[in-house]
Amino acid sequence: MAYDAVIVGAGHNGLIAGIQLAKAGWSVLVLEREPRAGGAVLSEELTLPGFTHDVFSTNQNLLLGSPFYAEHSSALARHGLKYAVGRKPYANAFPDGTALGVEQDLGRTLASLGERDRADADGWLRLQELYDRFGPTLFSLYSAPAPSMTMASRMAKAALRLRAGGLTRLGRLLLSSTRELGDDFFATPEAKAMVACWGMHLDLGPDVSGGAMFPFLELFTDQRQGMSIVEGGASRMVEALVGLLNQYGGELRTDAEVRRIITSGDTARQVVLADGRRFTARRAIIAGTTPTALFGRLLDRAPARTRQDAAHFGYGPATMMLHLALDGPVPWRAGEAVAGHAYVHIAPYVEDLARTYTASLNGLLPRDPMLVCGQTSVVDPTRAPAGKHVLWVQVRTLPSKIRGDEAAEITATDWEEAAEPYAERVLDRLEGYAPGLRGRVLGRAVLSPLDLERRNPNLVGGDSIAGSMHLRQNFVFRPFPGMSRYETPVKHLYLIGASTWPGGGVNGLSGDHVARRLTRRGRSVWT
Repeated sequence: MAYDAVIVGAGHNGLIAGIQLAKAGWSVLVLEREPRAGGAVLSEELTLPGFTHDVFSTNQNLLLGSPFYAEHSSALARHGLKYAVGRKPYANAFPDGTALGVEQDLGRTLASLGERDRADADGWLRLQELYDRFGPTLFSLYSAPAPSMTMASRMAKAALRLRAGGLTRLGRLLLSSTRELGDDFFATPEAKAMVACWGMHLDLGPDVSGGAMFPFLELFTDQRQGMSIVEGGASRMVEALVGLLNQYGGELRTDAEVRRIITSGDTARQVVLADGRRFTARRAIIAGTTPTALFGRLLDRAPARTRQDAAHFGYGPATMMLHLALDGPVPWRAGEAVAGHAYVHIAPYVEDLARTYTASLNGLLPRDPMLVCGQTSVVDPTRAPAGKHVLWVQVRTLPSKIRGDEAAEITATDWEEAAEPYAERVLDRLEGYAPGLRGRVLGRAVLSPLDLERRNPNLVGGDSIAGSMHLRQNFVFRPFPGMSRYETPVKHLYLIGASTWPGGGVNGLSGDHVARRLTRRGRSVWT
């Protein structure tokens, strides 16, 4: 069978590309190897019936700020997409039972910051001033193809507006590490940890140069917008995308594992499934994979240099996911200071984060990993039966391959055997911040780094962002020089997804950019 475009992978970027192409009149086929679409956007009753867990990602603020959502929000709502918003987006809990909480109410946020030291509240306001000054420029660059005329134009306008002094200050901020950003604006270890925790959501340890940009934006965007998750589970968003794809005439096939992409001359022409079925693409094949998979396994022919670059694409430290069904709310020692927050970070301090990050890079199981505790059912009560709760725990950062244990307690050196004992360590750590939590656990599901990759091959080694976000592999260098505009050296073949600009997160930008270019809706921005 022949289609104008064949899309490999029904993650949100693949679905968005399919929607935009189908809306423009293209015949579109989206292929997904799993029984359900969604990629890393997926919800399931992982623990017990009636308890809905977001298996991988949960925060969807980036998608809500995207051009695609602005264009299709009404249509997606008609297909059942609704968002629940946590008005208390994030907090940090500390070993002494205290906490630092950020809310949409600026006064309450400043009061929480100022409890320890008024300088922290003053630092927040000074940093917020820079966010108001630089944020619009950074978000406009984030949403543009890289490089492109749009990006160049926005940079030129920013230069005129900010002038030399502003540009110098912005450049210094963007090249800072999260430790440096915290030291520049905050006085207490608690406030500095609040900054550094956001870097660890990616692979930006406290001393990674350039690690400050994401936390800088996240701190204030979440504070102002709250934390948005899909009402009823992340898969409801995917179902809405699939509904919109079908509405415009696109086709989705699941349980359709792609085995090979066949070229004819210098052009990608066919997609071959594991069961032997073949689909011809008249105008484009769009791969929502990693460059490693595309050029190392799927594509039958590619330039040697491209294969070499893809083989050296770097992945970051691993992640474990722990999902808990609870017989009541988390019994935090810090009480109401964190009880209503969408995310609770357990670090506790910058020095601990640095040790954890270094241990994971050295192949050691960290003694005290950072925990991102998502209180999903606090934000969206539909996720659990009345009076019950679900807890989403992201464990950062871990080694993909285990060489040893920093605490010299776990002897296993593979994740098949290490997953359960390490989950016990995580629960012990949680118990220290929420005494009695174990007694409220009705069911649990542990997804090790190995499990993450098995369920989604783009999460190589359990890397939750599908490729390091360090400066050498970011911006125009993502995934590697010469391919940041999604085009590959093979005609009609494009690469999208978290391994491409602008990287990890549910943002939908790479799929949208490629579709707009192919349909000429955004042709001028690429010149």
